[in-house]
Amino acid sequence: MASSADPAHIRRRKSMTPPPRMTELRMVLLGKNSSENIRVGNFILGIEAFDTKDPPSSVKQHSKSAEGIVEGRRITLINTLHLFDPELSELQMTEQVKECIRLCSPGPHVLILVLQPGDFLEKDRSRVNSILHSLSDEAYKYTLILKTENKETARFDPVQENILKEMTAKCSNRHLELSASTCAAVVEMSEKIVKENGGKHLIYEVFEDSLPEIGQKNRIGQECGQTTDPSKFFTTSKTPIVGETCSQKTEEISKLEGLIRRLNLSDRYHRQLTVSEFIQITKSSPNCPDSEINVIEAFLTQLLMMDYRARYCITRKNIELNLEEKGDSLVDNERDKENNFDVHPMDVQMAAFYFSENFLKQLIVSKLSQCQYALPLLVPNPLTGEIEFPLWTLRQIKKSWKTKNAESKEQIITTADVPMVAFFRFDSVSASKSQMMNRLINEKHETFFHRDCPGSSKKRLLMDGVVEISWYLPSGKSTDHFSDCVAFCNLHGNAGGHENQYEIVTRMSSVNVVLMTDFGQKNQYKGLVRRLFRSPTPLLCLLTDDDSVGAEIGEGKYVIGLKDRSQYDICQELKKTIKSYLSKQSNTFRLENVAKHSGIKSDEDNGMIKTGKETAQHIMSVLEHSDLYSVKEKYLPFQGKLWYDWCQKNKELHRPHGKNIEMYSIEKKQEMSQIRDLQRKHGLSELMKVFIDGTNPKVPEQKLYLMKWIEILLNKLTTDALYSLHQKYHEEWSKMLELKKTHDTSQQHETEHVLLTISDQLNNASFGLEHILREMGQIFESWQSAETRKTEITEELSIYSLPAVAAELMISGYPLELLDGDVSHVPLIWVSAVLDELIKKLGNQRVYVLSVLGIQSSGKSTMLNAMFGLQFAVSAGRCTRGAFMQLVRVSEKMKGELKFDYILVVDTEGLRALELPAISTRHHDNELATFVVGLGNMTLINIFGENPAEMQDILQIVVQAFLRMKKVRLNPSCMFVHQNVPDITAEQKNMEGRRHLQEKLDEMTKLAAQEESCVAECFNDVIAFDIKKDVRYFAQLWEGTPPMAPQNTAYSENVEELRNAILDHASQCDTLTLTQFKALIKDLWDALLYENFVFSFRNTLEITEYRKLEEKYGTWTWSLRSAMLRTQDKLYTNIKNNQLHKIEYNDLVEEMKDTHNVVKESMKSYFEEHQEGRDLLHQWRGTFEKKVNNLYEELVKQAQMELNEIISQKKTCEKLDEQKSQYETKLFEKSKELALSLIDNSDERQRTRQFDSLWENCVSELTANIPPMKQIEIEKDVIQILSEIDEEALVCGRKQNGEYGEINILGDYTKYVKLKKNVWKKKKTCLLHEDQDSIRNLILTVIKQTKDLVKSKSVAQKGYNPGHIQEIVRLVKKAVTKHKSPKYEFTKEFSLDLSLYVCENAKMTFEDLHKKFSSDSDPLVYIRKKKPEYYNVFQKFCQGATSVVALGGLLCSKLGESIEQSVYSQAANELAEQMRSDLPAFNGNRSNMEKHILKTLAEEEDFEKFKTYILNPQGHCESFIKDTVGNYMEKENSKAVALIRGFVKCKQQCVITAAQIATDEVIKEKGNANMWLEQFSHSLRNELELNTEHLSDKNCNDITDFQLLTDIVKEEIQLIAEKLKNNLNSVSDLKLEKFRKKPDEILIEHFCQCCWVQCSFCKAICTNTLKDHDGDHSVPFHRYCAINGVHYRETENFSLGICTSRVASDKVFWVDDKKFFWREYRTAGGEHAKWSITPDLSELPYWKWFVCRFEKNLETHYKKTFQGDGQIPDEWRKYTKIDAIKSLEKYF
Repeated sequence: MASSADPAHIRRRKSMTPPPRMTELRMVLLGKNSSENIRVGNFILGIEAFDTKDPPSSVKQHSKSAEGIVEGRRITLINTLHLFDPELSELQMTEQVKECIRLCSPGPHVLILVLQPGDFLEKDRSRVNSILHSLSDEAYKYTLILKTENKETARFDPVQENILKEMTAKCSNRHLELSASTCAAVVEMSEKIVKENGGKHLIYEVFEDSLPEIGQKNRIGQECGQTTDPSKFFTTSKTPIVGETCSQKTEEISKLEGLIRRLNLSDRYHRQLTVSEFIQITKSSPNCPDSEINVIEAFLTQLLMMDYRARYCITRKNIELNLEEKGDSLVDNERDKENNFDVHPMDVQMAAFYFSENFLKQLIVSKLSQCQYALPLLVPNPLTGEIEFPLWTLRQIKKSWKTKNAESKEQIITTADVPMVAFFRFDSVSASKSQMMNRLINEKHETFFHRDCPGSSKKRLLMDGVVEISWYLPSGKSTDHFSDCVAFCNLHGNAGGHENQYEIVTRMSSVNVVLMTDFGQKNQYKGLVRRLFRSPTPLLCLLTDDDSVGAEIGEGKYVIGLKDRSQYDICQELKKTIKSYLSKQSNTFRLENVAKHSGIKSDEDNGMIKTGKETAQHIMSVLEHSDLYSVKEKYLPFQGKLWYDWCQKNKELHRPHGKNIEMYSIEKKQEMSQIRDLQRKHGLSELMKVFIDGTNPKVPEQKLYLMKWIEILLNKLTTDALYSLHQKYHEEWSKMLELKKTHDTSQQHETEHVLLTISDQLNNASFGLEHILREMGQIFESWQSAETRKTEITEELSIYSLPAVAAELMISGYPLELLDGDVSHVPLIWVSAVLDELIKKLGNQRVYVLSVLGIQSSGKSTMLNAMFGLQFAVSAGRCTRGAFMQLVRVSEKMKGELKFDYILVVDTEGLRALELPAISTRHHDNELATFVVGLGNMTLINIFGENPAEMQDILQIVVQAFLRMKKVRLNPSCMFVHQNVPDITAEQKNMEGRRHLQEKLDEMTKLAAQEESCVAECFNDVIAFDIKKDVRYFAQLWEGTPPMAPQNTAYSENVEELRNAILDHASQCDTLTLTQFKALIKDLWDALLYENFVFSFRNTLEITEYRKLEEKYGTWTWSLRSAMLRTQDKLYTNIKNNQLHKIEYNDLVEEMKDTHNVVKESMKSYFEEHQEGRDLLHQWRGTFEKKVNNLYEELVKQAQMELNEIISQKKTCEKLDEQKSQYETKLFEKSKELALSLIDNSDERQRTRQFDSLWENCVSELTANIPPMKQIEIEKDVIQILSEIDEEALVCGRKQNGEYGEINILGDYTKYVKLKKNVWKKKKTCLLHEDQDSIRNLILTVIKQTKDLVKSKSVAQKGYNPGHIQEIVRLVKKAVTKHKSPKYEFTKEFSLDLSLYVCENAKMTFEDLHKKFSSDSDPLVYIRKKKPEYYNVFQKFCQGATSVVALGGLLCSKLGESIEQSVYSQAANELAEQMRSDLPAFNGNRSNMEKHILKTLAEEEDFEKFKTYILNPQGHCESFIKDTVGNYMEKENSKAVALIRGFVKCKQQCVITAAQIATDEVIKEKGNANMWLEQFSHSLRNELELNTEHLSDKNCNDITDFQLLTDIVKEEIQLIAEKLKNNLNSVSDLKLEKFRKKPDEILIEHFCQCCWVQCSFCKAICTNTLKDHDGDHSVPFHRYCAINGVHYRETENFSLGICTSRVASDKVFWVDDKKFFWREYRTAGGEHAKWSITPDLSELPYWKWFVCRFEKNLETHYKKTFQGDGQIPDEWRKYTKIDAIKSLEKYF
């Protein structure tokens, strides 16, 4: 069979004709061996498409393309013959790749990697990776490996095999072997690759940004018939392109490559410099970097800090050092020589510009402008000569100036019409053109770089042909060089060599200035000069070789000789001449018109910039023909008045007043809801529709271009109008000042009105992107608050995706409005939603919050911009309204040091705003300062200058804010920054300034402390503050007089020092996660909405951390409790086995040592290593450690007491135990004797009758002298004892009617009291609420004391005694007598009913305990229980069994009881542990259990249970635990059953092991049965209770076969264990009475040892896990006071108030006829003073449902009505039980 690559096959392929229609398949061959590549290419195409002859070595190889028809597909095959050449540089390889891509435009479908396995090494793999990476990050998805050697013939080592395997795996195992394949197989595999990639070809990523036409089409997978040649674009592409016909590398290219390599930009061909790389927190870059590889980084870092010395970051010393370090790292010595030249500073600037993405370019140009440097206007490609105009890059530059007539102007420079003076030079001249221009513009600053600047050299690579532009900006003074703004253009290099730029600039100029040697024969550019002379544009010729005085040689043509003249004289003449010509010229220059010239490529014509512009223009077209002053009202309806009204209503809601607070709150909420309805009624304006639609582009990056364009266009739209309004305002204000001198009040009022009108117009005309984003937020909030969402509108307009849009913008560097300055309100719903989206996108990152405060226009935003390279607005006046926050990323290197991921910068509006009235200003500033200080880990206090009055104002505001933070336990830091301080190097003056500041701070602290009603003598009492470190003095911002002055370099240094100090503080500071930051915003704002911040602040972070700590505390205490229970079980067994006769404290400490150490380590780890909230945790560490230690000691003491009590009881019962042993010995003997006598009698019934007769006789004989146990009658005792105090008839009557049973949960105790005469005279016929509460508290106290008394009695050990009842009755009488009230006296029925109630409870407990006592102490009961055991012994002997069998059976019978008891003891602890894990009610803290109790109550809807819960919560909680445990134990629980069976098996094994050990020991020692029993009991001493005294001596003397005994024990114990297992098939089989301590009792002890104090107003329960905890009582949600029976004074109407609303109101409450304001509730003293009730609008719908559901029950119970002011609002009735239960899930 012929090979698939034979000539015949090729001929057959040749004869094929293409079908009429086919699709193209483009393939690229990549391979190391060129001959193999050719062979594969010809094989695939089936024709001799590629020449098999090797070209001469002198001829450079290029990629070749060939086409053919294979399997009906048109195949384009590109053969790359050179990419594996090791001599190829990175730049050359990229160029060759591009050449290859151009041949298969717009991109290949498949990359075929031709490999020879035997000749493919590690270096080849690296080369393949480089080639594929240069194409695309996804190149491997398009790659097919074609091996030209088969496995059998190829020879390669394991390393090569591994390399091939890895390569194949990267290509998703797509590979073929040439020898075993056909061309059809190759095509088939290629088509599969195309299908897997969605039919798309490979997108070459370098083209994607540089060729928007191709890039856009490639993104949506379209095929392009024609493409633009990428080699035409240098400035926008990531790689300099060599012309297609270029076959040799020119010297310029070589130098350019060297420069790029030296500046470490080689890897930036495919990855441009981005804004995010430089707007991040990194280590400070030195002004002069150590090596050239850091030059770009140092340049950009300094430039972003607005330090104009950034231009000089490269020095000769650096270059020499760099070359020495490189050594032989370059390819060869020749290359070293080529690169041995000075790097020109402007080459660094231009290289940074070339290799930056568009947004970074824009930022660079912005900062260059702020540094008063010239900006690039026309930028030629250094290789192709194509000229680019960076119009978009220049769009955001604004300039301000003042004309000669004092008229102020501020304009976007691209749209400003100004005259332009153009400077050129022809050939080399002795004078510096750029230096001369600097003298014209600003003689103190090097606006244009020139030959005498530091670092300058003749060998510059990137500046020739560049046209730079700068502007002269007058200040309105007589010293101005020019009377109005003038643009200056500078064409760098010889103008004759850059004719395109020369022509463009001369066409636009108002005056041309040319430098040349002279007009003689030396001048090679006479033609160009002649054209200038013919042009009507004025011309100044500066002749360097001519010494003639300036003279006009024609109309508008002037010549000045420069030879032997001073620079000053030349410049003066030049200024004079230019001014003269400009005064006669009317033509002006507009920057944006430059793009209209041919031969220029504007950056706005390409890619995403163009698309963004088109989209933005479409959005802005909506605003065409609109009145600017009404545009916000028309197109942004959600903000403005509606939003203002909503904010006002919200503040009113948080500051309630009036008689009925609940109705007031409902009304306000309804009004707010109506405003939201009005907002939604407006619907989305046309502007917002197109804007929201535009925020969802196909390419995500497009969104950023759109936003930037909208900013630009809105600036353009509003600048002129705002300028005009400012002019009008200035005129009217000047007029107002004059009128004040004349005292003409009527005219003053009229002018004031005009000023207000203009002010409103200014506000309306201020229309920026921030207003559109604010509208987005209001749209979202409005729709979010709607009860029913309009899904169809939502889906269409993506309203609910708006927070994601804002989050993306924030990540990209846009600030988010945190506080709306126009209405002084935080849009909390919007901000929270955006932060939630931010968390989704970034993760819950940690942030360090840096905020700034200062007087208006004191330079806050400027400082932040310089510190972090941000772009907050910094124009004069009220530039920032409200507060904005912006993220600054921390670099990966710095994260390790700083321990957080972002700095979150909060910029704020200035304090003391002139436009606010004095009272409003103070309140507004205090509110803002409190909010910002509370948010920040650090707050910068910015003070402009050292004005004492200004300092006093800001310090008072700031100190008060910090004092509030201290009172609410927030711990921010601060630094003071004095800006614009002259002569800041004077240390003595600085020290004096610091001393003065400290005095002022201390003075302000005292004033603030008085206002906040607290004690603080100095600022250090409020905050940790170091006057030496935390006060900074900044130099003046400007180095000279604005507007031409650059920023002061000393200012930049001060900013850098401050930045380092902040980072140093940040590295030692606990930071917040974004989630915690979101919660903090809510807490601070909620508190500020109320009038009293400190009183109202509710620290969610603190609450959250405390709840987590409570859960951890529960884990620690459970570990100690469960360990102690296990220890007690073990020691209990030892005691019962007579192994222990006293328990010492240290014995228990030793037993608990391991567990205690584990808990202590866990606590230490939690407090020291817990990352979140470490500072918060620190305040509670001592308390919780103390509580855990106290519990540990308490558990040890309690266990010691209980165990010693057991020992004491055992000693007391020693005689009884001895009697029991004797009884059992006798019973054993008698049973054995009878059995032996009946051994021949086979009649089972007769034997049983004989045994029964024997048993009765024995029992009668043994108990003949023991008196029977006395029966107790507790109820009779109670009646008898109470009858001694009251009449027996009354006692019996009260007992019979049973009313006493509800005395603890009565709603009205009026029937139990007699009102005193003084109360009757005031016509008060009923008890007040506080009186009812007092009586109920007395009852609950007595009940608790009684329970404690009952618990203290040893009834189970000593039996019941009627004296116990007497003690209880005396306790009740004493408590009732002690309770005194000036209003009432108790009736005798009260004492009687209370006594009956507590005695009834005690009776049930005493009866259970006495029953146990009887069981354990009555010999008759004990003996009767033993009958089955001895009947079993009797049966065995009757059947002929030996003593061994009988003894084994009896032993195991006794052990069966012990095993069962041991299993119960272990199961109790383990079941409780399992329930804590399995049951949601038990696996959290107290609040969690509270939630489940409420949920259960709602589900059952039983008012009686609700009553118990409300009035006796601890009792109800215990009942809930019992019920929950009972339900759990009734359900199937295979896990628990397996656990119990495991316990049985374990104990069974213990018995077997003990028997074997005893047998081995007896055989070894040749002992007897007594020894065996002793050893057997000893082995089980810690495991099972066993008494063998009655089995020793003569009962087992005949036992000698101990191995048989062991076997019997094994057999019998197995039967007993199986029986026990069968009896415990489910948890429900467990009998609660057999537990020594029941699971519910264990859980009650664990959960109920907490705080049970109830709110004196509403009976809400303090949910603190710690009993007797430090600090105030608190509860997440209070209840409506009516639930506790509270009613309006002197009425029968319930009060529906809720504590958290009332404490924010001006309402009052009464205690002992004294009136107190709710907002000052603590002043009432007593329990009121121990509660923390913070104002909160978060009402629990649960209690609204409860009031409505049990309205009648509550009225009956408390004998009050829901009428009048207590009427239930209709809105409450809409809540269902389901809503109530859902609300629990939401709020708990």
